[in-house]
Amino acid sequence: MKIAIVCYPTFGGSGVVATELGLALALKGHEIHFITYKQPVRLEALSDNLHFHEVNVPDYPLFHYQPYELALSSKLVDMVKLHQIDLLHVHYAIPHAYAAYMAKKMLEDQGINLPIVTTLHGTDITLVGSHPFYKSAVEFSINNSDCVTSVSKSLKEDTLALFDIRKEINVVPNFVDFNKHSSHNEDCERYVIADSHQRIVSHVSNFRSVKRVLDVVKVFEKITKKIPAKLIMVGEGPDKQTAMDYCVKKGIADSVKFLGKSNQVFEVLCYSDLFILPSEKESFGLSALEAMMMRVPVISSNAGGLSEVNKEGVSGYLFDVGDVDGMSKRSIELLSNDTLLEKFKDNAQKEARKFDLNMVVGSYIKIYELALANS
Repeated sequence: MKIAIVCYPTFGGSGVVATELGLALALKGHEIHFITYKQPVRLEALSDNLHFHEVNVPDYPLFHYQPYELALSSKLVDMVKLHQIDLLHVHYAIPHAYAAYMAKKMLEDQGINLPIVTTLHGTDITLVGSHPFYKSAVEFSINNSDCVTSVSKSLKEDTLALFDIRKEINVVPNFVDFNKHSSHNEDCERYVIADSHQRIVSHVSNFRSVKRVLDVVKVFEKITKKIPAKLIMVGEGPDKQTAMDYCVKKGIADSVKFLGKSNQVFEVLCYSDLFILPSEKESFGLSALEAMMMRVPVISSNAGGLSEVNKEGVSGYLFDVGDVDGMSKRSIELLSNDTLLEKFKDNAQKEARKFDLNMVVGSYIKIYELALANS
């Protein structure tokens, strides 16, 4: 198949999953075309059946906000015709599915049929989609896709509760590639971050308020009162400075490293002993799954799809949003018991194998075949 993929080319979960999916499909012999405003961060190399097409948005003084959806729709039409694309897979309802529908209608006028598969990732539903300004557009985009998937059962339920959806929503979870990252644990240089007697705690996110990064630091503060430890914070966002200021105020700044955006996430996870994700909302929790793949137990909230990834008492523990005391108590319990910690590390990786790339990609291929057959 010739498949065009539209996604945000960023460090966020949707962009990572879309890129990894495209790479896996290319390895299976499919011709993949990424169409977005810059090369996705995890798309490190192109090949004969792996392509990137940049969407340029002209800067017209007439527009107060430049019309990305219009530029994307036009680019899609051009690329579909030029490369004879069979199918379009868009990640996020708004703006991508909306732009895809416009491209589909333009192509229909030229006698070309373009099936659309839309994957819902979370923010497009729970935050953007629920806003009155965008709700109608999101609902329209979903209902006019040929096939729709969501990354968790929780997100599917939220979507059906918020919108009048007439399409079947297929749950296809996010995934991790064990083969690609198996070498990280072998090459792990833990001593670079911490002394041998110190535990290493980590967190990866976009540092928005919904991620509750201050809770991460507060949990770590309580941990350090009982156990020598280091905290590694990976990511950028509006709440980063607040977290840094808190560390200075509480005298733990020397024990906390803020790495900013990084392509070295798995190098960080390979030497982590515990991963903390106390999010207020989380449609799936890809960062938690990536940590589990690297044998890192997870302390998380019980928000959204996290309970579908992090198994209570097996790969880690789940708590009510904001339960810093509960998260701290369990963290200290795990980090102070070598035998218990090793058990949870093994369990975490075992649970993560249920989401291995090779098991999930086949589900997407079946969705593509269904979309082609029904269009």
